[in-house]
Amino acid sequence: MLIQVIKSKLHRVSVTEANLNYIGSVTIDEDLMDAANLIAGEKVHIVNNNNGERIETYVITGKRGSGVVCLNGAAARKFLPGDVVIIMSYALMDFEEAKQFRPAIVFPDTRTNLLVNNPNV
Repeated sequence: MLIQVIKSKLHRVSVTEANLNYIGSVTIDEDLMDAANLIAGEKVHIVNNNNGERIETYVITGKRGSGVVCLNGAAARKFLPGDVVIIMSYALMDFEEAKQFRPAIVFPDTRTNLLVNNPNV
């Protein structure tokens, strides 16, 4: 049996931009992507702590060290600069494998989105 479990989580990052005139997706600082074990094109769920909105989209690589978290396209109507969000991805795995799996959970500085001491990564 396969089950879906949390694979990656960027916990409480701030939206830095909202670009309505883009095709879609979320642009994420490459340092944050690396820390959370995310890749370009990967499906993510994003939860907005400010207004309760939830979306699914895919990741675009942003400039390394920039702290960028930019919601593009229609999501720009639901996520505004300054909103605090949680970005999550999931993986399918065997039930027994899932018992031992440890997700990459990253707690960046919410003001800058830069990496700080992350003992859970």
